[in-house]
Amino acid sequence: MFNWFLLIFSAAVLIGLSLYSMRAAGDKDESGFLVANNSLGPFVAAATLVATGYSGFVFIGSPGVAYEYGSLELFSNTFYSTAFLIATLFFANILRRKASTLGSRTIPEYIAQIHSGGSAGRWLQGIVALIMVLLLGVFLVSQIKAIGLLVSGWLGVSPTTGSLLITLLVIGYTMFGGLRAVAWTDAAMIVGMSIGSCVIAYVVFVQVGLGELIGRLDAIDPTIANPKTGAPYGDSPSAALLLLPYAFLWAVALPFMSVRFLAIKQGVSMAHVGIWVAILGALLNFTPLAGLYAKAYFPDLASPDLAMPTFLEHGVNPLISSFITLFIPFAMKSTANSLMHTVSTALSYDLRSALGKDRGFITSMTFNRLMVLIVGICGFVGMAYLPPVMILWLGILGNGTLMAALFGVTFCSTFWQGSSMGALTSIAVGFALALTCF
Repeated sequence: MFNWFLLIFSAAVLIGLSLYSMRAAGDKDESGFLVANNSLGPFVAAATLVATGYSGFVFIGSPGVAYEYGSLELFSNTFYSTAFLIATLFFANILRRKASTLGSRTIPEYIAQIHSGGSAGRWLQGIVALIMVLLLGVFLVSQIKAIGLLVSGWLGVSPTTGSLLITLLVIGYTMFGGLRAVAWTDAAMIVGMSIGSCVIAYVVFVQVGLGELIGRLDAIDPTIANPKTGAPYGDSPSAALLLLPYAFLWAVALPFMSVRFLAIKQGVSMAHVGIWVAILGALLNFTPLAGLYAKAYFPDLASPDLAMPTFLEHGVNPLISSFITLFIPFAMKSTANSLMHTVSTALSYDLRSALGKDRGFITSMTFNRLMVLIVGICGFVGMAYLPPVMILWLGILGNGTLMAALFGVTFCSTFWQGSSMGALTSIAVGFALALTCF
């Protein structure tokens, strides 16, 4: 019952933030829905970037990797925040400035305007939007599935019911507030995520003691605390460095990440945003310690994914466990709401602009919100009927293919200007190469 109370209370806070952000943005201009009226300050911009970038991996995946492969994950996990910091300091301002000059309000529109204009630009915008709908749509399905599995155990309901509850919540606050609501709710989520990570650090460093933990790990296997390989990233520990370019690609090429750079307020120093990115990223980098704790005291778990649930059951009291567990689906929701907003925007704004249909039988804002509802329902239906293995595979395929397809036309075009035909060729080659690799 306490967990239900936490969920209902947090849902009310998120919906309240959404309604307040909708009132602040207004309905006269789509800019509030699409790019938060370019109003994000340093902390909110950094918070939404870090929350979306780390997602649920920081609380479930990262401790699981540490449990399975050892302490190298403490080192490799830092490259996510490092990559986001580099993207913020050396790419975000260029993208924001050019998008402001061109009047771009979405990533497909920016790609079209920077490479060409007129009918060729509309074709390019439409193609990019369709690719985003296809590839990010399947990633959204995988996020909904993961959230449902986590919430089901926390609330004592079926995975389908858990997925439905969270999907309706994400639809509710995303469709009314747009990107402004997504950013503000992410900022609220990152506070709880950071507190949860610090609690893990307190348990390991203060209550247990680092010497005690290392001693227990050495008794099980000395390579856990002192890894000799770079598993799962490669044969050498230096292979973990590959996460740096990967996470950088994640930040600059995936539209649901890079659109945040368009939403940052003019005049805001990217150095200030970067400081907050570094602080929030550093706070979240304690989470692999939960996996090492679980390995030290419970070395025979059936699955590495049980590392964090095991830590929450045995490492902290039930009240703190409930609070931390609340923010694990929150971390996942920070990606789900971004995907839902980006896919619905591609449908409601970019495809409409590509077709030259700037006016319709309903207002643009109503159409935007209707698309959020439709995308959310389709994501839930896809989760309910697709096999779990297929959902995971499609999620990985969608992200990797989209990064390969859009890296050239978003990041490389910043330094080397191309034509619309060059942009289409770059997208096609990246798309084909990624599919070939898979």
